[in-house]
Amino acid sequence: MGYRAEYDQWKADPEGWWMNAAKAIDWVTPPTRALSQRGEHLYDWFADAEVNTCWNAVDRHVEAGRGDQLAIIHDSPITGSIQRLTYAELQTRVAALAGALAAQGVGMGDRVIIYMPMVPEALEAMLACARIGAVHSVVFGGFAANELAVRIDDCTPKAIIAASCGLEPGRVVKYKPLLDEAINLASAKPDVCIILQREQHPAELIEGRDIDWHASQIGVDPAPCVPVKGNHPAYILYTSGTTGAPKGVVRATAGHLVALNWTMKNIYQVDPGEVFWAASDVGWVVGHSYICYAPLIHGNTTVVFEGKPVGTPDAGTFWRVIADHNVKSFFTAPTAIRAVKREDPKGLERQKYDLSGLRALYLAGERADPDTIEWAQDMLGVPVYDHWWQTETGYTIAGNPAGLEALPVKIGSPTVAMPGFDVQILDDAGHPMAPGELGAIAIKLPLPPGTLPTLWNAEDRFVKSYLNTFPGYYETGDAGMMDEDGYLYIMARTDDVINVAGHRLSTGAMEEVLAGHPDVAECAVVGVSDTLKGQAPVGLLCLTTGVNRPHDEIVSECVKRVRDQIGPVAAFKQALVVDRLPKTRSGKILRGTVVKIADNQDFKMPATIDDPAILDEIRAALQTIGYAKG
Repeated sequence: MGYRAEYDQWKADPEGWWMNAAKAIDWVTPPTRALSQRGEHLYDWFADAEVNTCWNAVDRHVEAGRGDQLAIIHDSPITGSIQRLTYAELQTRVAALAGALAAQGVGMGDRVIIYMPMVPEALEAMLACARIGAVHSVVFGGFAANELAVRIDDCTPKAIIAASCGLEPGRVVKYKPLLDEAINLASAKPDVCIILQREQHPAELIEGRDIDWHASQIGVDPAPCVPVKGNHPAYILYTSGTTGAPKGVVRATAGHLVALNWTMKNIYQVDPGEVFWAASDVGWVVGHSYICYAPLIHGNTTVVFEGKPVGTPDAGTFWRVIADHNVKSFFTAPTAIRAVKREDPKGLERQKYDLSGLRALYLAGERADPDTIEWAQDMLGVPVYDHWWQTETGYTIAGNPAGLEALPVKIGSPTVAMPGFDVQILDDAGHPMAPGELGAIAIKLPLPPGTLPTLWNAEDRFVKSYLNTFPGYYETGDAGMMDEDGYLYIMARTDDVINVAGHRLSTGAMEEVLAGHPDVAECAVVGVSDTLKGQAPVGLLCLTTGVNRPHDEIVSECVKRVRDQIGPVAAFKQALVVDRLPKTRSGKILRGTVVKIADNQDFKMPATIDDPAILDEIRAALQTIGYAKG
């Protein structure tokens, strides 16, 4: 069946279509119905079912006689090591860790924070939580202590699983001191921390709270898979909010299983037993969906890669991994491909490797610019598919369903809406826009299985953030248009979350950090175009009257503050001291106008601007750091 027939079949009978997709999952108690409503515009999928994620991702493949198949390949060019785990080995290890958690009193519904680098144990920790019905929340290892503390306070974990360190090219990132500081800062305190000691930097354990990963499993019975209800939270993943506390996106168990399993064949074109690689991090949604869960649920081999696209050791590392492990489908962010292109524009490294097994490259996480797509197509000789989705949805909203039917690629478009997603372009009043007209991108409710049903302990915030703007629709926060063929084009964010190397970061959160500097009276952070990272944050600082310290000192301190409080992932490296910020008469900072000036784009003078002359001052200031030079 082709794409159009499949999409039309879903639209004609959404619940029947999803019940059919659900047949691919092993249920303890099968669902009797697909969709149930628990409030106005609030929905659950497969709520009356009972199921276990770990069983579906691990045990059922062993039971089916495929225990000797590889489940995980860990490839670490930083340590120069490769480790391979079969499904049978993974089952043994996950059951043992789950038993250790249970022995520490962790059970159904308890939260567990996971603070780990790209090692197989990160996936084992996620699966161990799923095995006993605990709710995990993975926090990216690059986040600073206060960011971790905020997440500890929001989800109140009974246990934290962490590694002693992470590894970056040329340096060791010590996780344990960050964890200790975060626990000191947090009001909520975990009962236990299970620490994976890495030989590159073993950590000191705190007696009575910390326990070694391996020691925790000695003399403990392996834990069986515990059935959970279909709407039981599988995990919480925090994403940037525009201000204040991060948003804890909840993923319900049953819908997560059904939707992710469907995508592996229909979007990513892999069959069980084949190798799939998503070059991301477990701390991001791609790592949850396509390093850990979807490949294993579908019975694929997943690659866990501890390295960078360049420098570990060279710009050929992606191609080496694909060739060495016979990767069939490869998924990464456009930023990573841009980094490879910048280092090796002629593809000399690529020529060293046999990539004949690769079927396609998939790009997501930020806009894929035409130059990058065309370069990658030329280098790899396979289709390059842009696709669009969000932390909130957990998988593709719009993409090219190549496993169903490879549709013609239109560079600049992530192609078409997937079954489950009724995507609409709306004006400010919520009316549908004509093809080719720019508007807000919204999705008609109900959202499909596997998407967020709510935010953790914040249902009012969920409704306010996503459902209130356009009643009956989920607001994506993106602006764009659709052409006559139904191809979607994503043009811009409609809020202040910027996209740095595929990581969504809040400029509002950075502004809060900068505003805490004693010499900063007022500030703004904007995301300007960056050829490598997609966007880069730039700060504009207005100093307190009477401050006469060197501006370079203040800027340096501000950069350090953002690094310390949000983390290196923010990539905040540039700030400018300016006399004033461009504002409307009502006091709103004209961030969008600043971005256009920096990026040399034409802009219309805002009708409500307080003083047009300020824009010339901002342009001159931006020129001093290499922007606005047109």
